[in-house]
Amino acid sequence: MLIDYINTNICQLDGTPVLTGVNFQVNEGEFVYITGRVGSGKSSLLKTIYQELYVDEADKAQVLDHDLLALKRKHIPALRRQMGIVFQDFQLLADRTVKKNLFFVLKATGWKNKEDIEQRIEEVLTEVDMIDKANRMPHELSGGEQQRIAIARAVLNSPKLIVADEPTANLDAETAKGIMELLRSISQSGTAIVMSTHNTALIEQYPGTVYKCHEGRLEKVEN
Repeated sequence: MLIDYINTNICQLDGTPVLTGVNFQVNEGEFVYITGRVGSGKSSLLKTIYQELYVDEADKAQVLDHDLLALKRKHIPALRRQMGIVFQDFQLLADRTVKKNLFFVLKATGWKNKEDIEQRIEEVLTEVDMIDKANRMPHELSGGEQQRIAIARAVLNSPKLIVADEPTANLDAETAKGIMELLRSISQSGTAIVMSTHNTALIEQYPGTVYKCHEGRLEKVEN
């Protein structure tokens, strides 16, 4: 199991409770949606997975074999290196090309051999159908293209888990469909996806395990 939360409480940094008694499990290759209204706790839950927010208390809170209740701050980067994170606003480095964005991540995560780095960048850009944009700057790309690059960045280190916070929110319907098909193909190759969304039409079109944040609780939605 990649994520195992049992009776977990999640608070904002100032201590304000967001979700209480959370039971949340994610297995390898699973596609999981987190739904709910704006402000219901979707992003807060995702932030605990990559430890931008801390778990307040829990019977169990484990991510990729890391015990979040005992995890030291200095070990958070090691946890994050085991997963891919896709943000709604892309968060690409604006001052460098697509290729140099990806090169930066690989160097930062311990890759040394330049040939291996070049090969891996080519592989992921081909996977997301963006190999022809390698030398473009982020501002030269459409929103959908930037999100494809963000997904390429997330899969660079072949993670078992990708966390995606509203990855289609700023995209038109046709572009969102392309991003969803890309994420589905990644999950079918064995990588679990945990994605927040308020777009119920996407969930109907691309079924998965669904949880809903509602009135301070996380409820599993039975199909």
